[in-house]
Amino acid sequence: MSNASNDEKRALKRRMKSAARLYAVQALFQMEAMGQSVDVVRVEFEDHRFGMTVEEGAFSEADVDLFRSLLDAAVDHQAKVDQMTDRALVAKWPIDRIDPTLRALFRAAGGEMVGRDTPPKVVINEYVDVARAFFPEGKEAGFVNAVLDHMAREARPEAFS
Repeated sequence: MSNASNDEKRALKRRMKSAARLYAVQALFQMEAMGQSVDVVRVEFEDHRFGMTVEEGAFSEADVDLFRSLLDAAVDHQAKVDQMTDRALVAKWPIDRIDPTLRALFRAAGGEMVGRDTPPKVVINEYVDVARAFFPEGKEAGFVNAVLDHMAREARPEAFS
């Protein structure tokens, strides 16, 4: 097998993981906005969204196992993640007052920090990219970076020593 082939496989795997994170944020947003359960949203995404073609182009295929794990971690650890997020935000802006897309993003990222062994710097970089996808014009990426850095230092202090 050539190096180019291995590089292509690694790149595809990275894209599928990134897509899983983006879909997890969308799914968590939908759960909150529509009052749907994690099981209902998971099935909808896996059956209808992954790889779907729309006018704007094709949706990416995603790492299904990572997607499921991120949803489960976000739901299982939501209270802890929301508390970590609140501590990372300015006191005047508790989590229930921030944009619902950012709230979903912080829950997905926080769930990954608490419920998986992904290195915190990878989590931060990945979700800053997700923020850029949702807010290409704004300053949200810098805000997300700062909040996630604070959350990561609380959740996984050993990664920063």
